[in-house]
This record gives sequence, structure tokens and C-alpha cells, in this order.
Amino acid sequence: MGRRLGIIAGSGKFPFYFLQEAQNLGYSCVVAGIKGEAENDLENKADVFEWIDIDGIFKLITFFKNQGVNEAVFAGKVDHRKIYKEGKIGKALLGLLAKAKDRSPTAIIEAAIGFLYKQGIEIIEPTKFITSAFCDEGILTRKKPSREENEDISFGWDIARKIADLDIGQTVVVKDKAVVAVEGMEGTDETIKRGGLIAGEGAVVIKVSRTLQDPRIDLPVVGLNTVESLVEAKAGALCFEAQYVPFFQREKAVSLADANRISIVAKKVNKKGSRLNI
Repeated sequence: MGRRLGIIAGSGKFPFYFLQEAQNLGYSCVVAGIKGEAENDLENKADVFEWIDIDGIFKLITFFKNQGVNEAVFAGKVDHRKIYKEGKIGKALLGLLAKAKDRSPTAIIEAAIGFLYKQGIEIIEPTKFITSAFCDEGILTRKKPSREENEDISFGWDIARKIADLDIGQTVVVKDKAVVAVEGMEGTDETIKRGGLIAGEGAVVIKVSRTLQDPRIDLPVVGLNTVESLVEAKAGALCFEAQYVPFFQREKAVSLADANRISIVAKKVNKKGSRLNI
């Protein structure tokens, strides 16, 4: 049995990718799957698995301590909208919300990280486990962005960075040098689809990280699901931040983009003071 690592798993394919990479490095992975978020098949791939409710932080702590876990990562998405849904908030989550400076995802997770640390469980950065998922700068698809798409990328890039630094969202949809949609609580995929409904065919999607991104709290990602949303929205291009936004299921995603004449571009930006090291 290798060194034990806890994984707090939300939705999407990130938990699967992270789990496989950690196991390949010799870790024994103890996975807490968040009910209503994590996929069922994750249970079959983990070394040890337990389902927890979204506000089950005390059950999480007991589970990890019983399994000898003192380091863990967050992997996958949790629908932030649930904090406004009746019946989804128990006393434990209400306690965390009271400790948070506001109800933004960053503030809530920061409060959770602090509470877990006091209980002897340190949340660590996931980036060292997934270095192969980060891309260098360049065009990843056969189709290059058109002149108009490049102009929309240039127009939307700084806007996306400012929105991200304000902790609003990390995705914007642009068409004809106009912002069509900004990511909120609904997440990237729903933002892309909403942008497609408003703008119609040919919109550009931009995904970035924050200037001072703390990957323990939130690591922005793109992947096959992202491209599937681009196809549904009839988008023309995706531009994401090279070396800071991992690209999961890259081969399948690029193949799908090529089949639908969608450009995918990784754009590099130099950041001073960022926590993210890969």
C-alpha cells in the first residue's frame, strides 16, 4: 500500500484523471465522492471510497482520519447554486458559510480548507500530479482562428482576466467584439451554451485563470465536455490559458473540434506572483 492521498471528488472528468495520475505515482487514493456531483463509476476505480453529502464535512473528516489520510485535494466541480436551494444546507455547511467572508466559491472553499487544516487534514495543490495535462502555447487544431476570431480573442482576453480576478467567473463568450455571456454560478459549459443561444453561430469562448490563482481552491480546466458544449453552441473557437489551464481528454477533444471546424488555441501569459507552479 502506497502513501495515502485523499480526494474530495465533484463532477466532471477531472477526478478520474487525477485519480489515475496519482495511482500511477504510487499513491493509494481514498476518495470522498460528493453526492449529486461525483460520477458513480468513480467508486469502482478508487482504492477506498465513501459517499458524502455536500455539507458532510464531519463525515469527511472521520472518513479520512479512519483511513490514515492527512493530505487531500479538491478535484471536480460542485454546483455553487446549491447554497441557495432549500434543503441543501445543513448545520455544518451553515457553520462554514458563517466563517467565510462572503458566499463566493473562493471564500467558502478557503473556509473549508482552514477548518480541515485545524482537524489535521491539509489540502494540497493538485498541479504536480497532472503536469501532462498542461499545454504549451500554440494552435492545437487543424483549423486556425480566422482574423475575426483572433480579434475577438484579443478583445475578450483582458475582460476575462478582470472577471476572473473579481471572482465572478473564468469564462467569457465573445462575438464581433462584444461580450455575449459571462460565467457565473452555472459553470463554463452552461455559459458556453447560453452564449450560443444569444450570439448564434461563430462565437469565441475564452477561459483563463486568475492572476493569483490558488489551485487548491479552484483549478480552471477545459476538456472533452468543453468542446461538446462548443459544438452544441456552434462556436467558432476556444482560447484558454497555456500552462495554467489543464486540458483533459485532449486527443478526443481536439478530434471532435477538428470534425466541427472549431479552433482551439492555448495562449501564454506571464504572471507575477502566481501560486501556480507546474
